[in-house]
Amino acid sequence: MPRLPFARCAAAFAALAAFASLSLAAPKAPAPAAETANGEKDKLTGTEFKADKDMARVLEAWIALNPKPLSTLDPATARTQPTPADAALAVLKQKEKGKEVSPASLVPGVTSVDREIKGPARALPARIYTPDGAGPFPVVVYYHGGGWVLANKAVYDAGARGLAKQANAVLVSVDYRLAPEAKFPAQQVDAMATYEWVLQNAASIKGDPKRVAVAGESAGGSLALSTALTARDRKLQAPVHVLAIYPITQLYWFESPSYVDSATARPLDKAAMQWFASKVFIDPADKNDPRIDLVNANLKGLPPVTLINAQIDPLRSDGDLLAEALHKAGVTVDHKIYNGVTHEFFGMAAVVDKAKEAQAYAGKQLKKAFGEK
Repeated sequence: MPRLPFARCAAAFAALAAFASLSLAAPKAPAPAAETANGEKDKLTGTEFKADKDMARVLEAWIALNPKPLSTLDPATARTQPTPADAALAVLKQKEKGKEVSPASLVPGVTSVDREIKGPARALPARIYTPDGAGPFPVVVYYHGGGWVLANKAVYDAGARGLAKQANAVLVSVDYRLAPEAKFPAQQVDAMATYEWVLQNAASIKGDPKRVAVAGESAGGSLALSTALTARDRKLQAPVHVLAIYPITQLYWFESPSYVDSATARPLDKAAMQWFASKVFIDPADKNDPRIDLVNANLKGLPPVTLINAQIDPLRSDGDLLAEALHKAGVTVDHKIYNGVTHEFFGMAAVVDKAKEAQAYAGKQLKKAFGEK
């Protein structure tokens, strides 16, 4: 692994040592919900953790689609691979006995429209989800996952649509530029530009410009946090809340507890995370930028943060480390870890009960921040 400066290494181990003293707002990583006999790896998850029955069905469907390991592919080929969202849709179609289904059909009361918004380097494709009603509604700026290299708003449609429904908010999901074609900090710049666009144009999309939150999954969770940091540093209007779902919070320590126990997890493993890291930066030292190394960033003054993590995920400990760092910085943080599910579970509410629970929890947290019941 990369050699860490002593202070950084010490800080990381100190953060782990502090886990036992975390408040209920930032709990320790949970014990396994169930383990295979003799500590052997489960065939579906690739770890000693067993997926619950809902998640197991999705993993079986994903494996049947024969995805290749990301670490063996170039980015262009990786973008053609079947996704966990494809697997969830396959399970849903089987459940509905072949009936035509889509994320839109499963979330009544929310409509969406695709458009472009002004970006710093080019127009940015965006999908705007709007609840039924007159508004004005609060607004969520949402960033998709994919390690800053893969995916788009369509891949993450189900989670974004469900979140708009649960929060009763307009949600703006953006296709920011991807690496390696656009290296760091292009993604962070686009994320911030989208946030600023929403502040300036919320009223035109039935939104309330005074009630704007940021949210994202995985790399998108990192972008939500970095956007809040940049808004603070530029003395712009702060988001009222940050929702970070299994966010990437650092890219230099690949030996955290979850990077060890979930090193070969499905659908995201340690090798894939290292592959993402190899594509994003011009200079490897950029991994230390506070917009990436969130665990060691100055987090003081951030709005309240909700963290959601999955048990079967190499990024689980990233959530623990960030929760402790936020707690020490005096930031209000609520942190939930869902047992028996994997990275990417959040958008699978149609077929995974824990995802339905997580979306409801996220919506409740956002409504509270928006001043709604």
